[in-house]
Amino acid sequence: MTRTITQAATVPHPRGTLPARQLWCSLPTELARRFRPHADPLARRILEEVQRAVPEYAKPLEGEFGKMIVLAIEQAVLSCIDSIENLASTQDNWAKLFVEVGKRVHHDGGSLNSLQAAYRAGGRAAWRYIAELGQAHRFPAAVLCVGAEAIFAYVEEISSYSVEGYTLAQAMATGTLDRRRRRLFELLLASPPSSPATLTTMARAAQWTMPEWVTVIALDPRTEQHPPPSPQVADDVLVDLDGPEPCLLTPNPDRDLRGLEGRLPGWRAAVGPRVHPADAATSLLWARRTLDLVRRGLAGDQPVTHTADHLATHWLLVDRFLLDELSAKVLAPFGTLTVKQQTRLSETLLSWLEHNGSTPEIAQALGIHPQTVRYRVSQLTDLFGDRLADPAKRLEMQMALSAHRLLGTRPPSGER
Repeated sequence: MTRTITQAATVPHPRGTLPARQLWCSLPTELARRFRPHADPLARRILEEVQRAVPEYAKPLEGEFGKMIVLAIEQAVLSCIDSIENLASTQDNWAKLFVEVGKRVHHDGGSLNSLQAAYRAGGRAAWRYIAELGQAHRFPAAVLCVGAEAIFAYVEEISSYSVEGYTLAQAMATGTLDRRRRRLFELLLASPPSSPATLTTMARAAQWTMPEWVTVIALDPRTEQHPPPSPQVADDVLVDLDGPEPCLLTPNPDRDLRGLEGRLPGWRAAVGPRVHPADAATSLLWARRTLDLVRRGLAGDQPVTHTADHLATHWLLVDRFLLDELSAKVLAPFGTLTVKQQTRLSETLLSWLEHNGSTPEIAQALGIHPQTVRYRVSQLTDLFGDRLADPAKRLEMQMALSAHRLLGTRPPSGER
């Protein structure tokens, strides 16, 4: 059935097709006739925008690479127009052509990020051109909306094909399995995170089964022996001992975290949180922050330290500016005291908060006489008044004082 522009784009999608093709097929077939005379001007507009927006493509496009980019743009435009008429010659060619584009970009030393930026720039240029054409011919808004969705779905699909081609070429060029796994480790720890398609393709090339959960372990040499012995870990654990911040990634935390101390001779380790593979960089971030706490003497000095055991410490110390702001707000009454008085009364207040006001327990914790505790609490009552009876205020005071105790610092003096 031939669909006209005035008809709503609600025809059934062809089965077994990708989302972009489904959207193109839902558009009125009359649009294909309207668009075909614009195929060449649209392709030129896209190429101009790509070269303007992406510095890597601003140079003259010459040789095999240039020919392929021009061909890819022309084929993309024609494929979209053909899809409106549901011609059968397009879909299979999309994958082959744009996989080859990704391979060619890698072969010529190009950047995958620049290629993806070029696709996005081309999509924007195509949409602007179509929008101008649609307004000139008074296309219904619903048709233009579907057209926009189809353009950007198509950009996403051809971009994924090129990512696959680029990653496959990268894996082939890398050569050995060890190198492929090192590259996979880099992609897993990349920030911003690599796309799932890239990770899946590289994992396949590295013969590494993508797990549901991973844990990253940050390492630090404990001895003068450089380098320390290699960790004794399973074959599927990804290892980087050569970088400035050594680390491991285990695809099986339940298996590898048991008895970890005995498999890391000469190393101090900090275990990050368990996360999905796409969030491995976050696990590494917190593992390294935990290792920093150990170096600063704020998390003990065990061979293996787990981030999960120090979440409250991380939370209290996550931002010094916020700590100082909170301290200035809730501990302002200390600002009128001498340094000695501040130290004495702040430790008493924290102990009072931690022991729910129990005089005997405070006296034992601070090593002072109960009568001294009562005298200090009386001073605190004069300073803070009703705030000591407010649960929210007490929590803020305890947070601020606990953080300063960890850091070995005093609250800033004076109210802001």
